[in-house]
Amino acid sequence: MKNIAAFFDIDGTLYREGLIAEVFKKLVKCEIIPSEKWYKDVRPEYLKWDTRKGDYDNYLIKMAEIFVEAIKGIHESQIEFIAKKVVEQKGDRVYTFTRDRIKWHKEQGHKIITISGSPVELVKEMAHKYGFDDYKGAVYVKKNAVYTGEVIPMWDSQSKKEAIMEFTKKYDIDLKRSYAYGDTSGDLSMFQLVSKPICINPNKELITKVLSDDEVKNKISIIVERKDVVYNITSDNIHIVESVKE
Repeated sequence: MKNIAAFFDIDGTLYREGLIAEVFKKLVKCEIIPSEKWYKDVRPEYLKWDTRKGDYDNYLIKMAEIFVEAIKGIHESQIEFIAKKVVEQKGDRVYTFTRDRIKWHKEQGHKIITISGSPVELVKEMAHKYGFDDYKGAVYVKKNAVYTGEVIPMWDSQSKKEAIMEFTKKYDIDLKRSYAYGDTSGDLSMFQLVSKPICINPNKELITKVLSDDEVKNKISIIVERKDVVYNITSDNIHIVESVKE
């Protein structure tokens, strides 16, 4: 028989925030990224998100833009070292539900694979920590082990779709019996390809797309983890509230 697989996003799905944010902080601390970049360019976006007046993705995008420019000309060993330290120090900061699901899939003998928009150096460390069978992340291109400033993304829906098809061929996976876990619109293609998709703390954009896709809507499970409680919500009774009215 073909293999069953479980495909996991990392940022916001396994890890409770964005791993690139932790790397960014380390780069500022090491003075690879000037501190004024944080205060002038990134902190305003962070504060908008923190006070729920802005979008978390805008905060991440701004960090990613500065990250790409900052590592240009840097040797890969520096980023690999920082990635290892970030996972050593922060890698346990994950959602209980997702961690337990990884354990369950291992017990069932399923292939567990992570496909993440985080830099592949970080994805590699998280994959090793949690025992994933394979992984893919965003590739920051290098020449002679030095970063060039070019990026091959893995955060968009099309890239994740191509990654799943590659893994399906590599491991002889039966997608009709497989699982996918994600939290943003970049994970929608994973949900479309498998029979058992699971939204974890999804953002508004993903929920909107899920509810407008009848095929995905009818098979999706929606999980919300807050504090020490995990809620399982069906697509039939979820409603997007724009504002609270008296």
